Amino acid sequence: MDMQTANVNRSTAPLKNVVNMMVLIDAMRSRDQHSSSLAVFSGPSGYGKSFAARYAQNYTQGIYVEVKFGWTRKIFLTSLLIELGENNPRGTCGDMYLEIVKRLGSDPMRPLIIDEADYLLDKGLVEYARDFGDSAGVPVILIGEEKLPSKLALIEKVDNRVLERVLAVPCDLDDAKTLARLLCPKLDLSDGLLQQFLDKTKGRTQRLVNTLNDVRKFARRSGTDTLDVETYQGPIDTAHVPVRSAK
Repeated sequence: MDMQTANVNRSTAPLKNVVNMMVLIDAMRSRDQHSSSLAVFSGPSGYGKSFAARYAQNYTQGIYVEVKFGWTRKIFLTSLLIELGENNPRGTCGDMYLEIVKRLGSDPMRPLIIDEADYLLDKGLVEYARDFGDSAGVPVILIGEEKLPSKLALIEKVDNRVLERVLAVPCDLDDAKTLARLLCPKLDLSDGLLQQFLDKTKGRTQRLVNTLNDVRKFARRSGTDTLDVETYQGPIDTAHVPVRSAK
């Protein structure tokens, strides 16, 4: 991939998955005109994929749509048209499809970012993603859970159109430090404490964010601005389900 996008300012786009998303989109925007238009960004829940997608949308002026569980074909097309600036979408699904292609094709450098793309497969709608890319010439980024690539592999004519596949990665210590600066700017947290958070949250971005919010509350209650493994006695979001002890 073209690493030009790696110069994203890490003070505003700090996490590695944000940078990975930007590099992916840059590669798709600079692809050969005869190359496929689909890309996949996948990984476990909580890795910050949606945050990366939202950042990429703002940075590239892309089109972002997050598919919901109960969406039908018409709801999907209607929601996409609204994102493209149509306040009152009308017509048949075919009419809306043609209007979407027209609007997407007006600026082929604007990526179409489809979050929770697993639902497109579940509803049999993923062909739309392929058609939008082929007909409008725009990069189409499918974002989904860890099994999204294997699900796509079962639909050969779509899977064959995937040009790039990138896996989201768990947070590392650099990411944890960056999040700590953003969420707890007045606190001094030791590397050992941040590493403990990483170990117990398994590098899940959302769990780490939840934990750092609890750290800020703990520090305020304790009247301290310096914390390490020994002094922090607050919660860590491990997603562990509490079990009622037997009496």
